[in-house]
Amino acid sequence: MAASPWKKYLFPLSHLLRNSVSENFLSHSPEETRTIAADFAVSLKSGDIVALQGNLGSGKTTFVQGIASGLGIVDVVNSPTFKIVGEYLGKIPLYHIDFYRIESVNELIQFGLDHYLYGDGVTVIEWADRFKDSVPSNIDIIFKFVDGMRTSRKIVIKTIY
Repeated sequence: MAASPWKKYLFPLSHLLRNSVSENFLSHSPEETRTIAADFAVSLKSGDIVALQGNLGSGKTTFVQGIASGLGIVDVVNSPTFKIVGEYLGKIPLYHIDFYRIESVNELIQFGLDHYLYGDGVTVIEWADRFKDSVPSNIDIIFKFVDGMRTSRKIVIKTIY
């Protein structure tokens, strides 16, 4: 497995995030995606809201698995498509939310989105672009396939401060 490009940023990463830096990564496997995410997770703090965007199968859930690993979470992390939210305890709590089946802003309110957005942990939302105006994210991550076989993907991490 290749070394994650985040390793070189571990010391100045919080500085980079405060200055709204976008970083691009290329992943050729689920393992590389998880490694990039685990290394990225060390920069996360309670209150961060991470909005994930990308096509079906582009690596969003795999990335969240890496974040969970980086936060010291040992539970199995799966897509919360049918349960809407997964809660995990680690160094800081992780709230993994999936908007794929959400139909309206009213549904977001009914399931208690505010509880997670303003809770004590990191909130990571798959399909966040479905309700972009309702998600005050400070980190956007975009996944794009870069080959016809859908095995490699570009991961763009953009902070908003």
